[in-house]
Formats: sequence, C-alpha cells, structure tokens
Amino acid sequence: MPRSFHVRLQFAAFALLFALAAVRAQSPQAATASLHEIRATGLKTFPEDQVKALTQLAINSQVGKAELQTAADRLLQTGLFSKVNYTFKTAGEGLTVTFQLEEAARVPIFFDNFPWFADSELADVIRKKVPFFDGTLPEGGAVVDQASDAVKELLASHQLNVSVEHELIPNPLGEGNVQNFHAEGGHFAIASLQFSDPSISASRTIQQALLDVVGKPYSRLTVDFFLSEQVRPIYLQLGFLKVKLGPPEVRLSGNPNQKLPDQIPVFVPVNTGPVYRWQGVQWFGNSLLSTITLATEVALKPGDVADGMKIEAGWESAREEYAHRGFLEAKVEPVASYNDQATTVSYNVTVSEGAQYRFNGLVVTGLSLTAEHKLHQVWPILSGAVFDKAVFEQFLVKLQSHPAAVFGDIPLHYDTVGHWVRPEADKHTVDVLLDFK
Repeated sequence: MPRSFHVRLQFAAFALLFALAAVRAQSPQAATASLHEIRATGLKTFPEDQVKALTQLAINSQVGKAELQTAADRLLQTGLFSKVNYTFKTAGEGLTVTFQLEEAARVPIFFDNFPWFADSELADVIRKKVPFFDGTLPEGGAVVDQASDAVKELLASHQLNVSVEHELIPNPLGEGNVQNFHAEGGHFAIASLQFSDPSISASRTIQQALLDVVGKPYSRLTVDFFLSEQVRPIYLQLGFLKVKLGPPEVRLSGNPNQKLPDQIPVFVPVNTGPVYRWQGVQWFGNSLLSTITLATEVALKPGDVADGMKIEAGWESAREEYAHRGFLEAKVEPVASYNDQATTVSYNVTVSEGAQYRFNGLVVTGLSLTAEHKLHQVWPILSGAVFDKAVFEQFLVKLQSHPAAVFGDIPLHYDTVGHWVRPEADKHTVDVLLDFK
C-alpha cells in the first residue's frame, strides 16, 4: 500500500476525531461549567453584592450560556439598569462571569395617600422585600412592582382593602420626577387642616379656600398643592421669603390595632422665618434692554418689604418684555443673596437673550373657507415682521372672547381655539397653528 495512502488515512482519522470532539463540545453536557465568581463593572451607586443576588446565580452551580443570558435578563427587568452585557471566561477552577452594567436613573418615592403610616414605616416594609431600597426607585421595572406589593401587604394586614398604583409624575415639592404610590379603592377624606401658626388659621382667605380641600379624598398631592398655591403666597407677600410649610402630619388617635379611620385630620407645622426687606437687583448679560428698563420690572424700592409675589412677577415681566420684542427664548435667571443679620435680600439676575424670531406663516383648521379667509385678512403680524408674543396673545383673547370683532357677522361654530407656536430654531422664524373646535 502506498505511503501517501497511509498519510491520507491518518489525516481522515484525525479529522473525524476533531469533528466528534466539536460535536461533544456543543452538547448540553459540555456547554456548562462550574460557576467560580460573579463580577460587575460600571456601577456608580448600586452595591455589587446586590447585583450578584439579583442574578440568582449560585456559586459552584453548573451554568452555561442559557443560564448567563437569563441572569442578564433578570438584571434588565428589574429596571435598575439601562444596559446589561456580560462576558465570561473559564479557567481550571471554573467559570467567571462579568456583567457590564449601566445604572438607570432612579427617582425619589412619594407616598401620596397612606395617612395611617409614616413614610419611614412604608420604607421599612419595602426594604424587607427590596433590601437595597434607599428611598429611590427606578422609573419602571420589577423592583417598582415589588415595592408596590410590599405596601399592599401592609395595608391588607390592617384590614384596608385597597389596591396600590404607581406612576411617574413631576415632583410636587421640587425638580425632576418622583415615583408616586397611590392607594385606590378606599374611602377616606381630609377631616380638617390645621396650622401651627394661628394667624394663618384665622385668615378669612384661607378659611374660604379650605372649603375646596376639607371633605375631599385624602391626598398629600392635594395638600401640598393647597399649601403651594393658597398658603405660601400669603407669606411671600408679607416678606417671609424663607417660610417653611410642613411637611403635613396626620395625627390619628385610637387603638392602632383596630380598623384604621377614614376621616383624616391634617396638621401643618409652619416656620415663618424673618421678614425680609428689598435691597436691590443687579442685571448681567442684557444688551437689548437696559439695566434701567429691567429694574423697573420689579415694583419695589430699597427698604420695602420684599414681597415675594412682586419679585416673581418682576422676573416674569422681564421675560415677557423680551418676548414682546421677538426674543422668545430669552432666559431670566435670578439668584437671591440673603443678609440674615440685616434681614435684607438682593438679587443677581443673569439674562440670556437668545435670537430674535420673525413671523413666517399661519395654519388654520376647523373654520369655513370664508371665515379662514377673514382671519388671514385681520391677522395682526405681517410675514417677516418681528413676532410680538404680546400682540399674538391679545389676538387669542379676542378670538375666544369677542369673535365678532374678528369675523363680523360670519356664522361660526366653535367653542375653543387650540393654539401652538412652532419656532424654527435654525431660521429664527415662527409658524402659528390655530385649531377651532
């Protein structure tokens, strides 16, 4: 037999053995290895040991690609991570997996209408189910649902047959968003709203406004909105610029082991702080409007009580003055400087004027052709002219309140006028859309 034939036969045998080895390597039995170590990278605030717990992988267990992918999916489904990848390597001692993570944004939790429990009690029951809970939750995902379940179990243990809902809402007490937890299905109301400051309790204005709150379903959002919109302005007008209202307290009496009450008395502690007086304002960054012109927007003189409502109105008036001249993106950013010894306040205000916008076109829907033609005829801003926001708003009032002044005796059938201002930033032009319904 020729030597070349023996060489080819040996080569074929080796090839067959290699193929069989490859098949065995792809079999489920050979595709697993003993898990030696779990690592996590990319973490900023979240503890690595909690990542390991969330994967539900057990050290020394047999794992393969399917188990690792399932663990990665679990991490993503929690809502705690916006990105999850993993790599692994094997060595003599077993397999090491490394999860590359990017933490998702977390927001504070807000307990809206659980008056029978302090926030700390609610947080504690959540922490029993979610050990890493620190007062914040992701914007969605399994962790939020677990926190909701924990609160619902607490309510059920006190014979409160309600469901627990959660949603992302703007922070009622500050910037950003909060994860709002809300009880649905209960019948509990605000029985009373009392203040530690007797002067505010005696205020006729407040007593009248309380008619819109007392007797309504209990909600901290309702109470906080009332304090912000009705109570705080009274203090600001009087110069109490650092007044602190709340947080509201629920003061229940009776046996806590009995069925919890459905009439909720609310008490609001008030720390007024001192009365401040106006010292003045300095403007920076303004070129279109002079400092003298801007200074007149705040209707206060040095030594006056620093009426917080007039101060806020002054900043808004400055913004409107710029918008009157077509500077729709002008920013007016005040920073207060308090002299607590002299009880005075002054402001440094930075102005970013931005670009001037001109009117481009008008789009109208919901009118007859005759009425639309008439509207275009009387539209007050010419194409290419500076877009005066004040003129635009005055025209809107006329459309809504005095349509005959615009359309004459043309028959009309609309109740509201939807309106949108659509700027083209690169062209510095504005289109206006009016929708008559």
